[in-house]
Amino acid sequence: MKPTNRLANESSPYLLQHAHNPVNWYPWCAEALEKAKQEDKLILVSIGYSACHWCHVMEKESFEDVSTAYLMNQYFVCIKVDREERPDLDHFYMDALQAISGQGGWPLNMFLTPDGKPFYGGTYFPPQAMHQRISWKELLVQLHDAFIKRRNEIEEQANHLLDYLKKSNQVIPKKDVSFDIPTEEKFTKQQLEKIFQQLMASADTHEGGFGNAPKFPQTYSIQFLLRYYHFFGDPTALNHAILSLKKMMRGGIYDHVGGGFCRYSTDAQWKVPHFEKMAYDNALLLTVLTETFQITKDDEIKRVIYETVDFLIREMLGAEGGFYAALDADSEGVEGKFYVWSKEEFEAVVGEYSKTLCDYFNIKEDGNWEHVNILFTSQSIIEWANEQGISEAKAIGILSGVKKKLLNARESRIRPGLDDKIILGWNALLSNALFQAALVFNESSWMEVAEKNTQFLIKEFFDEFNHQWKHTYKNKVVKFPAFLDDLAYFIQLLLTAHQATASLSYLHQAKEIAEYVIEHFSDDENTYFYFTPDFHHDIMVRKIDLYDGATPSGNSIMAYNLMSLGIMFDQKAWKERAHKMLEGLETTLLRYPTSFGKWGNLFIELHKGIGELAVLGIDALVVSKGIYADFLPNKVVVISDKSNDTIPLLIGRSAEENTKFFVCRDFACLAPVGEAQEAIRLLLTISDQD
Repeated sequence: MKPTNRLANESSPYLLQHAHNPVNWYPWCAEALEKAKQEDKLILVSIGYSACHWCHVMEKESFEDVSTAYLMNQYFVCIKVDREERPDLDHFYMDALQAISGQGGWPLNMFLTPDGKPFYGGTYFPPQAMHQRISWKELLVQLHDAFIKRRNEIEEQANHLLDYLKKSNQVIPKKDVSFDIPTEEKFTKQQLEKIFQQLMASADTHEGGFGNAPKFPQTYSIQFLLRYYHFFGDPTALNHAILSLKKMMRGGIYDHVGGGFCRYSTDAQWKVPHFEKMAYDNALLLTVLTETFQITKDDEIKRVIYETVDFLIREMLGAEGGFYAALDADSEGVEGKFYVWSKEEFEAVVGEYSKTLCDYFNIKEDGNWEHVNILFTSQSIIEWANEQGISEAKAIGILSGVKKKLLNARESRIRPGLDDKIILGWNALLSNALFQAALVFNESSWMEVAEKNTQFLIKEFFDEFNHQWKHTYKNKVVKFPAFLDDLAYFIQLLLTAHQATASLSYLHQAKEIAEYVIEHFSDDENTYFYFTPDFHHDIMVRKIDLYDGATPSGNSIMAYNLMSLGIMFDQKAWKERAHKMLEGLETTLLRYPTSFGKWGNLFIELHKGIGELAVLGIDALVVSKGIYADFLPNKVVVISDKSNDTIPLLIGRSAEENTKFFVCRDFACLAPVGEAQEAIRLLLTISDQD
């Protein structure tokens, strides 16, 4: 048995992967930081995550090498960080790296002075110099030598970098008056047209998505297109949303055998994925697919939704009701090995239809990627059925049967590593998506999974002793204070959980957590929110994160939450704060809509106005399900079997024997109606007109 370092006591799968390295790794802790000061050593902070392919490569090449470990242990105090456990540290050091080099990525290796100030960093370094990239050993020796001989320069550079990070992370976007937008106008059609034009300028109208390789799903931009089509009827918006999703669904980024999506595509055609599967990606794609189905009623989209939910429940859901974080890109040390096929193996499993299905899935004798085959298709099932001269129903049956065979065969392989920590925010995104899909497709089993997960989060992630919400859970232990993203997504989930269950307790809990966020995360201007709470002192700079990246920014979701809760509980200050948050980003959003997609969605909904819907009556929950068949994003919904004085939208309302729908705007309500479709018509009617 190899000796272990201090990471052996951690619960993070990523840290445990490094527990047997000869490097004397520490987790991020006071002991390591104090050791650096006492021994006057530079600090190496190496950040990654369990599903990161290049993190594994660097570990195998360098961190498992005894001679390399000797240099690291001799010259540095070495700290390993799981970016998913500590996104605050990851954000801070990624900002530092981008300031130094203009680049980012993982593994993220950052070097600090003995008092913890960053001064130099990079991502992957090879064991031998190649492609104009210095080797890891050479870098270690050079940095140590510079520290000994030119320490003043290093400390001066660290001080300048820290000053820059402090200033840049506190800057709130200002209006750019040169952008030709009248400053007195708020959330106008003219501005929305500019956002749409900017989005479409970066759209790949042939392969879908936005920009070039590597391609990420950019679900918020697709959601904006859905809203733009819904409110303004522009077919270009809907067509590109559908094109983007169908290219992903048919490409290799989608797992045609087991369901679910990989993190991104390495090419512009969505064919070759980076094979890791993240909980949050599947949550966000499930949401946008469900919204698209509400508009299109497309059977191909419905099939992928069902397959993705099956994957999430089969492979990502723990016995306690929590969803795991990720599946690794690698198995047996090879990227994608679990997911790819040789032609011979594919034909042996498929049997009768192997020839036509090799064509359908682009299976080649010598492989379609690195001598093996990734399954992807260029056709819809209907197109394939017509080509084969069979009915669509028969084609669906053939493909379904073949996928089951392939899935069973794949189960005998060595599986990718599972990151089995449970993250509050990612679980909230997943259950929010499941609730939404369950409402649209009337799937009670999905509803049960989402509600069990919601109750699990409520029960396990609150530390009653310290009166704090926490970020991660594993082996019945919660760790690290919850970050803004965690709580913003959680509030969003609770609002959706109310719509799915009619439980008013979810609304009250959402309001309580919003008050917690306002108390502990608000910036000095009481406009935006810091990523970390005021009692979390483990980071040099409290960051205000406004960018919608792989996951939506906590600030954009909090703006949504404050608007919704402000309407539900008649909290004028919360609604005003949501407006203020969006106004501060107005010009930035107009210039860079693909980077602020969730803000764009709020922008378009505020332009059209938020409708209020109260559903009251003895069978309110059952009757309310009718409002989810069609796409109607700009609404808040409160459901109850009777009037309730704690919810302003329910005060004084009575439905007597039959359930009634009360459609309102700023608490001014139209005459109640008894049918969901009539309520939808009224909600559409009261939206602002151009």
